[in-house]
Amino acid sequence: MPSAFRDDLPPPPPAVRRPVSDERHGQTRTDDYAWLRAPNWQEMFKDTSLLDPAIRSHIDAENVYSKAVLGDLDALKAELIAEMRARIKEDDSSVPVPDGPYAYGVSYRHGAEYPRFIRRPREGGDERVMLDGEVEAEGSDYFSLGGVDHSPDHRWLAWSRDDKGSEFYDLSVRDLETGKDTAELIADTSGGVAWDARSHGFFYTRLDANHRPSRVFYHALGTDPADDPLIYEETDTGFFMGVGGTQGSGFVIIDIHDHETSEAWLIPAMNPAAEPRLVVRRQTGVEYDIDEGDGTLYILTNADGARDFEIVTAPADLPGKENWRDLVAHEDGRLILNHLILKRHLVWLERRDGLPRIVVKRLADGAEHVVAFEEEAYSLGLGGTYEFDTDTIRFSYSSMTTPNQTFEYDLETRERRLLKTQEVPSGHDPAAYVTRRIHAPAADGETVPISLVYRRDTPLDGSAPCLLYGYGSYGMTIPASFNTNCLSLVDRGFVYAIAHIRGGKDKGFRWYEAGRREHKRNTFTDFIAAADHLVAENYTRHDRIVANGGSAGGMLMGAVANMAPEKFGGIVAVVPFVDVLNTMLDDTLPLTPPEWPEWGNPIVSPADYATIADYSPYDNVKPQAYPPILALAGLTDPRVTYWEPAKWVARLRAVKTDDNPVVLHTNMGAGHGGASGRFAKLEEVAMIYAFALKLMGLPEKRPAA
Repeated sequence: MPSAFRDDLPPPPPAVRRPVSDERHGQTRTDDYAWLRAPNWQEMFKDTSLLDPAIRSHIDAENVYSKAVLGDLDALKAELIAEMRARIKEDDSSVPVPDGPYAYGVSYRHGAEYPRFIRRPREGGDERVMLDGEVEAEGSDYFSLGGVDHSPDHRWLAWSRDDKGSEFYDLSVRDLETGKDTAELIADTSGGVAWDARSHGFFYTRLDANHRPSRVFYHALGTDPADDPLIYEETDTGFFMGVGGTQGSGFVIIDIHDHETSEAWLIPAMNPAAEPRLVVRRQTGVEYDIDEGDGTLYILTNADGARDFEIVTAPADLPGKENWRDLVAHEDGRLILNHLILKRHLVWLERRDGLPRIVVKRLADGAEHVVAFEEEAYSLGLGGTYEFDTDTIRFSYSSMTTPNQTFEYDLETRERRLLKTQEVPSGHDPAAYVTRRIHAPAADGETVPISLVYRRDTPLDGSAPCLLYGYGSYGMTIPASFNTNCLSLVDRGFVYAIAHIRGGKDKGFRWYEAGRREHKRNTFTDFIAAADHLVAENYTRHDRIVANGGSAGGMLMGAVANMAPEKFGGIVAVVPFVDVLNTMLDDTLPLTPPEWPEWGNPIVSPADYATIADYSPYDNVKPQAYPPILALAGLTDPRVTYWEPAKWVARLRAVKTDDNPVVLHTNMGAGHGGASGRFAKLEEVAMIYAFALKLMGLPEKRPAA
């Protein structure tokens, strides 16, 4: 296939080689580009002016090069942004959720990047803006709201924001009677709070210098945050920690977990000064998640071999495992995802055969019924509710062709009431598109689900370009939901595909287990198998596939680029976790110790070291031809640090044998999630799509079907 890029492109910026050797478990590795890791990264995340000038110069040069390679796409990017923006209802709003005398929701002003948090009288009346994100963001190059939590007495609002993208949130308290923030400002928090029952104060988590949520404090309103008492400190750097409240409002929960182990402590919401009470001490591989109603704990757990999870109960004052009683028994292949306890009902979201459904159980007599849908592939979400004594819930439904719908559901009458359908101002005809769920055969006999959407008039003769998206880590499932952005590709003849590969929980917990640690290569071979199947079924050709993934999905991109570069016409890696071995060997990085259960600990385990070294994308770049690659990074990203994609791109260019461009664009004012505003985010999406369209010969948008 002829190159999509000009012959007169300037050379990419050279990356100086400064070899650094590391010996572990009898193995020596040399890293030519370790110097790109700023030794003062902790300070730089809070003040980017502290970045080493040599590193900044290199990143700036990469951005100049990306502009040179992609500069001729500016008009196309503008066209794509206009299309995608036209599908967004600019003055959109949620359906407010009742809580006592009020109903709470969010809304947008026309043209606003950030939402307003509003409330109105429950029975109707004038809307009041509690917090306007657009106002709070004024003067900030980057702005992200964290938690926005009203107090039980509806007088106070605890809210937080990050103005650098580094995910250190500053927490404030707003008096909703005056509309003004108090003088209480708490820095370096994880963002959210859990209020006590009397609205006298709240619990929150503070981040340490290495960006780890290690300490829980209690803040009493009207006091100096410097005097906040420490409630709990987690000394094991391998665990995340957060705070929350139960549905029945009886307790505040300190939730401690990594990717395979849980521990929870309870504090009576009426008595925030009480000593936290342990539920069950952590045991490696045992997870549990708690809700509470009327003094009973409802515990979602995989204990005692319940691989796909079960729900048990226990008295809140005697929560030990010896008092657990089965309520919803474990069924192999029926994965319970989350649960909600109400006064008279237990509701949970489960997945069977790769598709979600909601199950309702009446507590009085145990009667159950199911809420499900009939499309081949769809997304279903169980909505939260502020209230406990209610017989109604909300849920959301969409598919790759059906815009998101919000329903209110009566648990007793089973009446389903449509509250809102996502509007697409520029127009959308679901009948003009096809959504499918197909299954790709893997080499070991498994089948990999693939969700597809394409125009009904797209020829299925192998000529169509395809964007194939994948993730496959942490047990996360990518839903087959409605995505207005991807229509800009689909309307230009693309097949848009999601590969539900191992490492997610699409086919139960076993699907996750079969794609982690020593089985991680299954994630990569599943993605390649999905590409092969799309070709075998004449949806596309290998040179017409653009692979796309972000974060751990970016690691997937780096791995398949090394393993099967000939299977893809291009690769887009967004904030890619590609320097896996070096990162897992650096226990000072924010996420490294908590990530060891997912990837293995190469510091102490020679076997884990060998496993990661075998697939780590950066370590396995080799002399071969690679397809064109676009990598995107964020300078203040605490999850996938900027130097991972920078090092990977430098090594690719030094080793590969082809002339295809490898492009790195670093957002100098954002972190892991890219730009923060709802329209500013479209810039990055447009860059990805324009790159994909360029590789596929810039197919024109088709007229409306």
